[in-house]
Amino acid sequence: MATVDLPTALPAARPSRVRGWLRHVELGVPLALLALVFGACFLWPLVASVPEPIGGDVLESNLPAFSPGHLLGTDPNGNDVWSRLLHGGQSSLIVGVAVNVLGLLAGGTLGAVSAYLGGAVDAVIMRVLDVLIAFPSLVLTLAVAQSLGPSQVNTILALAFFSVPAFARISRAATLRLREQPFMVAAHLSGTRVWRMLFRHLAPNIAPQLVTFSMLGMGIVIVIEGALSFLGLGIPPPAPSWGNMISQGQASLSATPTLVVWPSLALFVTVLAFNLLGETLRGRWSGR
Repeated sequence: MATVDLPTALPAARPSRVRGWLRHVELGVPLALLALVFGACFLWPLVASVPEPIGGDVLESNLPAFSPGHLLGTDPNGNDVWSRLLHGGQSSLIVGVAVNVLGLLAGGTLGAVSAYLGGAVDAVIMRVLDVLIAFPSLVLTLAVAQSLGPSQVNTILALAFFSVPAFARISRAATLRLREQPFMVAAHLSGTRVWRMLFRHLAPNIAPQLVTFSMLGMGIVIVIEGALSFLGLGIPPPAPSWGNMISQGQASLSATPTLVVWPSLALFVTVLAFNLLGETLRGRWSGR
C-alpha cells in the first residue's frame, strides 16, 4: 500500500505576517502621534476658530473645561488654555526643529570635512569640539541663555551651538568608515572635487545616522527648552510655550492642576513619539 508523507511543519507565513505587522506598527504609532501633535498645533488654529493666546479677559479667569468658547477653560489671566497649548506647542516644536536642523547642518559638515581631509584639519576641529564637550552643556546653555536674554531666537542659538559637537562626532565616525570604500576611492582617483565628494557621495550615506540622532535629539531639545522657559530663560511670557505654561501653572497647582497637566502631557507625548521614532529608525537603518 502506498504511503502519503504528511508535512512535518506548517509554513511560517503567519509569524512573518505578525513581524511585518509589528514593523508597521512600531513606525506608524510615533508617526501618527507626531502627525496629531503637529496638526493640532499648526493646522487647528488655521482651520478652526481659536481665541488669541494672550490678552484674555480677566473677568473670565479660571473657567472650567468645556466652558462656552473655551474647550479647556481659562487660566488666572483669562487666557484660553487650549489656544495657549496649541501656540505653546508651535513655539516648542519650532525650537526643537530649528536646533536640530542647525546642529545637523553645522555639525554634520564639520565632522565630514574633518574626517575626509584628516591631518591637521581633523586635529584642530576635533580638539575644539572636545573642549566644548568637556564642559557641562546644560550649565553653559543656561549661562548663554541668560547672557543673551530670554527669546525664541536666543534659545535656538544657545541650544544649537551646543548640539554641534554631538552631530560632528557622528558625522566624523560615519565618514571614516566610508572614506576607504571602493566607490569613494574611485571617485577620488577620477579627480572629483572635494565639495562634490562631500555633498554627492558622503552626504547621502551619512544622512541616515544624522537623521536618526536628530529624532532622538528632538525630545531632548524640547525638554531643555521647556526647562529654560520654566526658569524664565527661554521664551518669555506672555508668549506661550509648554515650559512657561508649566511654570505659570504651578502657582495655582492646588486649585487648578490642569494648568500644569495639559502642557506636561503634551510635552510627554511629543518627546515619547520622537524617541520611539528615533529608536525605530536606528533599528531599521542599522540592520540594512
